[in-house]
Amino acid sequence: MTNAAASVVEPKPTARAPRIAQQVMGEAGIGIALVVLTLVFALTAGDFATTQNLRNIMTQITLNTILAVGMTFVILVGGIDLSVGSVLALCAVVAGTVMTEADLATPVAILLALLASLAIGAACGLVNGAVSETWKVPSFIITLGMLYVARGAAQDFTDAKTIYNLPQQFNDFGTLTVLWVPAVFWVALIFAAVGWFVLTRTVFGRLIYAVGDNEEAVRLSGHRTGVIKVLAFVIAGFTVGVAALTYMARLNIASPILGQGYELNAIAAVVIGGASLGGGRGSMVGTFLGACLLGVLTNGLLLLGVSDFQRLMITGGVIMIAVVIDAYRRRLAERIS
Repeated sequence: MTNAAASVVEPKPTARAPRIAQQVMGEAGIGIALVVLTLVFALTAGDFATTQNLRNIMTQITLNTILAVGMTFVILVGGIDLSVGSVLALCAVVAGTVMTEADLATPVAILLALLASLAIGAACGLVNGAVSETWKVPSFIITLGMLYVARGAAQDFTDAKTIYNLPQQFNDFGTLTVLWVPAVFWVALIFAAVGWFVLTRTVFGRLIYAVGDNEEAVRLSGHRTGVIKVLAFVIAGFTVGVAALTYMARLNIASPILGQGYELNAIAAVVIGGASLGGGRGSMVGTFLGACLLGVLTNGLLLLGVSDFQRLMITGGVIMIAVVIDAYRRRLAERIS
């Protein structure tokens, strides 16, 4: 590796200091906000602090956490993926069809459905990244197109019908509890932990940050920035395939209309967690905390009897406030550094 490449892959401590300070302050800030919000709902919403409701919250944030893990990689390289909700529906209906119609033993059918969901999600991510990078088209436009393509494909594949009667062994996993925690939430935690490890402990993770921060410098150091960006989209698509399976296990259905608006929830979790939509700044810990905050907020407002329309307005307001606070927090971190 050349000296220039080394400087990109492993920045000097002085160059990394502002970024580290911003991440620490961001994670601490969102963590404090999450604790405060939890205490407020525990005191004002009677059933909020019950064991059953806490399990419900963990189950509810599972899907968004998994999607947000993949979205973090895309946003860190300066991209955006608006297609995850539609791709999730496509993955679900294909996997559901394999489970219910394949003339195979149930374990084999479930395994094939798992592989099909992961393959379709990764393939859609590959198309998003490759088209965007090859023709230098903003990922916003490409993934918007994929949003319609995947949604139409999901509806055409099932003739707009919902798939029911998934295998019992598969459904049992959706209701399984391990160490008093829903099994699907353990899946989300594992993916968040793996994402954290990749971003903080591998060369690929450092290149993800570097591409979002200064793509030209990475290119001049000898790295193929296009490949790195495409891989970020493939990772996002892979996590969509996993999210589709967790959704099916929880609700025992596969519908071509599911996932509407899920891409916005994932983006919101990443942004609330302190990531910059310009790329190069963010963390997996912040993303996880952002997904938790959104889940706690939605659950608490529901228990307080707030209407769906009012919850949407409040959630949108929280996102805008988080962005404004993050701007001030970033300036303060830079001054301290």
